[in-house]
Amino acid sequence: MMRHLIWPSVLLAIVIAYPLLLSTPFQQRLGALVLLYAIAASAWNIIGGYAGQVSVGHVVFFGCGAYAAMGAYAHFGLSPLVGIPVGFAFAVIVAAVIGGPTLRLSGHYFSMATIAVAELARLIVINTDYLGAAVGLSGPTVPRNVFDLSFVSALPYYYLFLIVLAVTLGITWWMANSRMGFYLRAIKDSERAARSLGAPAARTKLYAYMLSAGLTAVAGALYAMMFGFVDPDSGLGILISVKILIMAALGGAGLLFGPLVGAAILVPLEELSNSWLGAKGAGLTFVLYGAIIVLISRFQPGGLLPLITRVWQRSAKDAAAKGAANAP
Repeated sequence: MMRHLIWPSVLLAIVIAYPLLLSTPFQQRLGALVLLYAIAASAWNIIGGYAGQVSVGHVVFFGCGAYAAMGAYAHFGLSPLVGIPVGFAFAVIVAAVIGGPTLRLSGHYFSMATIAVAELARLIVINTDYLGAAVGLSGPTVPRNVFDLSFVSALPYYYLFLIVLAVTLGITWWMANSRMGFYLRAIKDSERAARSLGAPAARTKLYAYMLSAGLTAVAGALYAMMFGFVDPDSGLGILISVKILIMAALGGAGLLFGPLVGAAILVPLEELSNSWLGAKGAGLTFVLYGAIIVLISRFQPGGLLPLITRVWQRSAKDAAAKGAANAP
């Protein structure tokens, strides 16, 4: 039992010590971004991974949190921290409203409906002056107190995001091992069969959608507080939804740590390409996403985490066999 806990403990220690071991501003910011997008991808994983409902419009909920955080300061002079519960509640309400009709659709029809909702939300925000229209909303330029969560260094954000990620994974683990999680997995395998066995498919999917939306809004609020700004592109751009989706699929959709693995791979790739190529690499992101989708679909539909697990187990088995062979 203790042997199985060695490597998870080592990995946890590395994650906690990462910003102290790699102390340059770029490395700390990169680590914070990995954790931030891991939160968003883990939230998407609840509906997209466990329930099999591939939403490409989760940026709507991301934007709810981001605009709530910046709106709290811009319009009321409050700490952007207030935007977290407000954005969570608003995202849950929006999910309840749009989830009713859209979750009745299946497959690519549901995905296309979520894209349409995301684009509609972006157009509404662009034409709403109260939300900053195309210019966007800004947070406090100078931190007034610690509750503004406005820091010069990325180090505080890293540990804040790590705590929120741990809570998100804890909620996901609880959900996956509850009756709701069993219902969702049954629905993912065959919704018709799940219904025939008495599973409340429509209600369960809606609850999962609402929970996923609320946690995604938390990620959006944290994103806005870290950058101190949100506009229709950074808060409601469809590319954010695609990025979140690919992270979960790359690591392993429907697996607890799959989104974290995907974020740990995709975010550094994107940041390094932007750093090395600058404006010349603006279109490389789209090429990268497209290539990842093709490779995952063709060679590893279950994501990289199952592959890593199989390789690790095989290596451990070979090492055990070699040790037994060399034993006197």
